[in-house]
Amino acid sequence: MSTAVMTEPVATGASPMFKARIAGLFYLLTFAFGLPAMWFVKGRMINGLVATVCYVVVTLLFYGLFKPVNKGLSMLAAFISFLGCTAGVLASMRLMPFQINALVFFGFYCLLIGYLIVRSTYLPRFLGVLMALAGLGWLTFFSTSLPKILYPWNVVPGMVGEGSLTLWLLIAGVNASAFLEQARASRTR
Repeated sequence: MSTAVMTEPVATGASPMFKARIAGLFYLLTFAFGLPAMWFVKGRMINGLVATVCYVVVTLLFYGLFKPVNKGLSMLAAFISFLGCTAGVLASMRLMPFQINALVFFGFYCLLIGYLIVRSTYLPRFLGVLMALAGLGWLTFFSTSLPKILYPWNVVPGMVGEGSLTLWLLIAGVNASAFLEQARASRTR
């Protein structure tokens, strides 16, 4: 693959490889701040808020990365992710008007991202399958008792799926020429 294809800007001005690597970086930061927020009391609120801001950035970048696959589904995924981020912040401040774990929203988000990855031509399909499995694991948090019964087996798919996607984006990025080809094809539809 030529350097020109790897760095050719898309309509938004940034190359798909750059967007993918930045998404991977912010996904990694989400883990770095989110995991301590789950396990430690000290700094939980600050870590949780930083993790949420990082996940919002990931969501925005993913919208752009998956828009060529299916603009409507990419928009729906982003909307669901924003609902999850909002639910997480409200729950951490004890302002959530109803009882639902924010991970349920991320379950649906991961399912949609998994589907979009499988349908894309620029990321390996196995990452989409892993993200779909992550989504199924997060959906177990819809119940109040099921997550406790299934733990840690309901969390492992999320860590593996989202962790694999994070590492792939950081190390390999996307197939930029395939991305640009799919983006051009989506504009002609």
